[in-house]
Amino acid sequence: MAQYTQQFLNSVLSQRGPAALPYAEDMKWHIRQHLMQLVEAYPSLQPKTAVFTHNDGRTVNLLQADGTVPMSFQGVTYNIPVIIWLMESYPRHAPLVFVNPTRDMIIKRPHPFVSPNGVVSIPYVHSWLFPSSNLVELARNLGHFFARDPPLYSQRKPSSPNPNPNPSPSPNLNSAYGSMNSSPAARPAIPPREYSPSPTPPPPYGSGRMEDPAEVYRKNAINRLVENLNGDIREMRKGSEGQMEGMFGAQAVLRRREEELRKGVKEMQDEKEALEQQLQMVLMNADVLEGWLRDNEGKLDGNKVENVDLDEAFEPCDALSKQMMDCTASDMAVEDTIYALDKAVQEGAIPFDQYLRNVRLLSREQFFHRATASKVRAVQMQAQVASMASRASPQYAF
Repeated sequence: MAQYTQQFLNSVLSQRGPAALPYAEDMKWHIRQHLMQLVEAYPSLQPKTAVFTHNDGRTVNLLQADGTVPMSFQGVTYNIPVIIWLMESYPRHAPLVFVNPTRDMIIKRPHPFVSPNGVVSIPYVHSWLFPSSNLVELARNLGHFFARDPPLYSQRKPSSPNPNPNPSPSPNLNSAYGSMNSSPAARPAIPPREYSPSPTPPPPYGSGRMEDPAEVYRKNAINRLVENLNGDIREMRKGSEGQMEGMFGAQAVLRRREEELRKGVKEMQDEKEALEQQLQMVLMNADVLEGWLRDNEGKLDGNKVENVDLDEAFEPCDALSKQMMDCTASDMAVEDTIYALDKAVQEGAIPFDQYLRNVRLLSREQFFHRATASKVRAVQMQAQVASMASRASPQYAF
């Protein structure tokens, strides 16, 4: 039975799409545990799914625990049929409990914890607090409060008309006091009330004696005390829920800030790594320049920089490099000339038409120098790739 219940819960709680039950995904594991513990403690309560209709007419498919809750009354064990509905907000909010009388049962009126339509409102339901509250304790409290004041009575119908107009009631106790151990499927209730032909309402528990005023006063005092206690518990629960909501909100804000801090730390680490790489590149270039200076310091004529021929200070390594250096030098020379012409026309040193003619000629020349440099750069790139491929190890060759 436990394995069947576990398979059933795993199946219904794992459904997705339109057939999925309307419970929060992070709460489904708690719901499964609560129902498994309830079935283990009370095998007479079995989980199932059914359609629940709200007061506004909405219908929803929910889980319920349907069966009986044992209680002890006057030394005899009885089964009280109940239905425990797990609402959409369960387990953060309490389930909805109904007594489920059979055809031969009626609900006691008035009852301090059961309404005429069967809704159960014991203190444990009002003081429900997740995650400490659970279904096992709820069933245990139901049995306790039902034993103090049973909510159901069995009504007996006469089998044949009695010619005596004033019969004396003689209840058959054997039919009413069925024990829980006699038949697992039976749902015995509290001994029936005996209804007399007179219009006087029948006394409780089927007895003809009047209740003691002191006992009535004590019960009323207890009921008022329980109501006051329930009110205090509800107020405390509202305050606790407000504090919990505030804590949850603060927790969400802290999590967002944590994500932002982690993102900022990661960006700073990436920037640090990039700066370290740039620093390594600068240090390598500095070493190369220092080495070049050490190699060329002895080439100075008379240790004077003015005696150095700048055109011969840098020698290209091949024809392509020389052509690239010539194109770059010509491009920069044309750029300097155009800048000088701009200054001259602004100062009125040359006429404007002559400025336009010279700029057009220089721009044409500069275009050819840049086009030549682009082609040389492409040839140099191909040569570099070919050189790298020739130096690669044979294992990478195709």
